Amino acid sequence: MATSKSITGNEDGSNGENQSYTIIGRGEVSRARLAREVDAGMHDGVHTVEVNGTKYVRANPNQNTGDNVDK
Repeated sequence: MATSKSITGNEDGSNGENQSYTIIGRGEVSRARLAREVDAGMHDGVHTVEVNGTKYVRANPNQNTGDNVDK
């Protein structure tokens, strides 16, 4: 199980969106796969948002910017 501190967005889409994420100790995971895992409750401190029909992973809101999925 990953947490928001161990998930980083790769900003590898055509407009800088995350098409994949890197999880410390696991490596690169596709956006779709990670979104399914998050929706299944497999990771703490993150949730999914849907933008134009595509799900992305986001950190749950708090005051610690180090917890953000995006850099």
